[in-house]
Amino acid sequence: MYIGLAVGADAAAVIALKAADGFRAPLPSLLAMLGYGAAYFFLSQAVRTLPVGVANALWSGFSVVVVAMAGYIIHRQALSLSSISGLLLICGGTALLYFGTATNPE
Repeated sequence: MYIGLAVGADAAAVIALKAADGFRAPLPSLLAMLGYGAAYFFLSQAVRTLPVGVANALWSGFSVVVVAMAGYIIHRQALSLSSISGLLLICGGTALLYFGTATNPE
């Protein structure tokens, strides 16, 4: 759950960052900073129960996918077949990492 919240906060921050126009627009700049703060807070909660490498891979991988989809939907940014293939590979790789890692090795 915390990883999902971290991904959502990170994606919201990146989208706000585009609107911040190099930190020239105050409200989107503030939203970007708050989003990054929330993302790191939620990531810090996730690493309490997940291995740090797995948590970071899930967070960063799925953030890339969500931001790419948001860019496609909101900003009409094109996604080529190779871009889509790369996004699918990110999803597959993070899933393999998650399911292939024991969270409580004994």
